Amino acid sequence: MSDIAIEFEDVVAGYKDLMILNELSFTARESAITLLLGPNGAGKSTVLKTLFGLLRVRAGKIRLHGEDITHADPRDLLARGIAFVPQGRNLFSQLTVYQNLELGGITLGMKTTHERIAEVLDRFPRLKERLHSQSSTLSGGEQKQLEIGRALLLRPRVLLIDEPSIGLSPQIVAGVFDLLRGLVAQGLTVLMVEQNVNSALKVANDAVALASGTCVLQKPAAELLADPDIERLFLGTAAEDFEDK
Repeated sequence: MSDIAIEFEDVVAGYKDLMILNELSFTARESAITLLLGPNGAGKSTVLKTLFGLLRVRAGKIRLHGEDITHADPRDLLARGIAFVPQGRNLFSQLTVYQNLELGGITLGMKTTHERIAEVLDRFPRLKERLHSQSSTLSGGEQKQLEIGRALLLRPRVLLIDEPSIGLSPQIVAGVFDLLRGLVAQGLTVLMVEQNVNSALKVANDAVALASGTCVLQKPAAELLADPDIERLFLGTAAEDFEDK
């Protein structure tokens, strides 16, 4: 099991008295993209928030590279190498690209932050060109690059990313997915939520299907991509549909 980066074991979590994850168990391999699939309300985004310590685990265990992180808070998880890019735009719109990057490295100290900003800009030449522009003036694709670049300042071992394609053109989405594949080739582990099922399965290594907060299927992404019923299965059906496959 040495290649397992993330492990959920019978995890129960949710919001106040509403439990969204119901004894959820799955694993995500190291240096791979694991895609979370399922209809709206299945618990996909809740998985990321729970893993990042934003929601309390009521029961069960979460492990990172074999270590129990069930009750770790976001600051501790950042220190352990987990970064989170939430759904939607999460930038300081009135600040420049450079200022947004500086805030992303606030826990590192300014010297280290400035050194790592240079590394990020080498990876994202378009951001380098727009360095002193307000982030609100960036295109959707540039803003997504900035969000990912800001997360990479922390040199994470694991990247959690929620719906990276929202609001982006197919061409820009392809660029974002290519970027993620390149990062994985360098050793990063990615756990991703994405409703653009076909495109996401083409870039993912593994897929985990959720229904009502439980794992109903885990397979290599390529196998699911070849399934002619893929749209019916992953965009709004009941758990029995998964189990029948």
